[in-house]
Amino acid sequence: MNWREKEFVEKYKGFRHNTENDSYSGLDATLKNGLPLVAVINEELLNWDSKASHPWIAVMEIKYNGKENNGMPNNSTYEFLNEIEEKIMAELKDSDGYLNIGRQTADSVREVYFACIEFRKPSKILNRIKTEYQNKIELDFDIYKDKYWQSFNRFMPN
Repeated sequence: MNWREKEFVEKYKGFRHNTENDSYSGLDATLKNGLPLVAVINEELLNWDSKASHPWIAVMEIKYNGKENNGMPNNSTYEFLNEIEEKIMAELKDSDGYLNIGRQTADSVREVYFACIEFRKPSKILNRIKTEYQNKIELDFDIYKDKYWQSFNRFMPN
């Protein structure tokens, strides 16, 4: 390992093996179209000083029919969304370097966010879950690099 690589690894080495006891914030807002938005975000992770150690962001997007409920899921849909989210969390464990940042629900879409140390495993897992549920609900995912998690600035207090 050359000195530059060693310096980079030491600078950005950050591990969170257990996010179970972190504090989460519930946020709510109103979209421009008047529909409600509800988010649950891991506040401690958003303030974590080693974000660059987990530069890959994985987002699972789950579309459901929320027309009868102001864009929010009804009880059975809510339980189904939680089932999918729990399945993802069981595979993408914080102890393995996949941190659940939180979720956002609005306008008939739930997005579940993870910060990851790499992109290969989340890509395989999310694709497998998408295939598994493809006949039951519309799922899609995206994985992109956001070294300092700037895409989550919208959840930070001004």
